[in-house]
Amino acid sequence: MKPEHVIELVRHRMEQARAALTDAKFLLDGQRTPQSVINRSYYAMFYAALALLQTIGKTPSKHTGVIGIYDTEFMRRGVFPKESSIAFHDAFDARLVSDYQPVREATRDEAASILARAQGFVVEVDTYLKAHPQ
Repeated sequence: MKPEHVIELVRHRMEQARAALTDAKFLLDGQRTPQSVINRSYYAMFYAALALLQTIGKTPSKHTGVIGIYDTEFMRRGVFPKESSIAFHDAFDARLVSDYQPVREATRDEAASILARAQGFVVEVDTYLKAHPQ
């Protein structure tokens, strides 16, 4: 892929991440379902991770692939702290439970925690990308 296309994809994915965070906050503040907040919070992290993976030319088709490559290429190499990876995994797991196992309802506190961690994750990725332009 041409460098200018990578730059555009990274920019687009980070815009998606910021929009998902805005949506999650709007939903939380509007007393909407914790499931919705968790979903948008997770997707904010997912889009930010996709932006990172674009910079190294890796774009897996599955969510677990994105998380795995994030861990291998960025967390294990010390680019991001382990806590960021844990937050990403926790958000992924919470989204799966709230989307596909409706027997267990997520709480507002869980949703708020995941949103806060997603905000931190997106800021970390954005800071890294600005310090390492393509």
